[in-house]
Amino acid sequence: MPHPTTANRRNVKSALADQVIDPDRGKDFLTPAEIDKLLRATRASRHHFRDYALIRLMYRHGLRVSEATNLRRSDADLQQHRLIFRRLKHGFSVPHPIDGETVRALKRYLGARGSDGAPWLFLSERRGKLTRQAVNYLLLEIGRRAGLGRVHPHMLRHACGYALADKGTDFRLLQDFLGHRNPRHTAHYTRTSPARFNRIWD
Repeated sequence: MPHPTTANRRNVKSALADQVIDPDRGKDFLTPAEIDKLLRATRASRHHFRDYALIRLMYRHGLRVSEATNLRRSDADLQQHRLIFRRLKHGFSVPHPIDGETVRALKRYLGARGSDGAPWLFLSERRGKLTRQAVNYLLLEIGRRAGLGRVHPHMLRHACGYALADKGTDFRLLQDFLGHRNPRHTAHYTRTSPARFNRIWD
């Protein structure tokens, strides 16, 4: 009879596999086309420049909501196109390159803000640090406006993981980019990606 600890470990792994590859599980991410819809829907936002820059940054870098709201202006080096931030949950933290469109979005937003002296990258309407509750609310409203139903912040992180996996991104590179200490979390994205089979007959 197997040791209970071993059996439990096997059951956990089996449950994880079922969760990762089950096509009937609830959709918890957005496709690149849906991300585009979400970004276009920010045009009707009261704080369009902020919301566009926030959503694009969270998506392109796989940011958790608290990682985004904790960003300071000094963390985004728009001259060197580099984002410096600390991953939560003891994740692996490494600087990310910022793509040109995201740099332009941040410049538009910061230009509209002017020199307010606030240290945080994303501000609330009252010029304080944007809260996770505020991000939850604005994504809910923008998601409905875009016709995407209920959108929550972690869907942007999942969208990043799936999009990069579908591009055939190397597993270890994807793991480091998302800051995963545990590779099983990265497998959540790669196991369902058809891109990993592209060269199987080469």
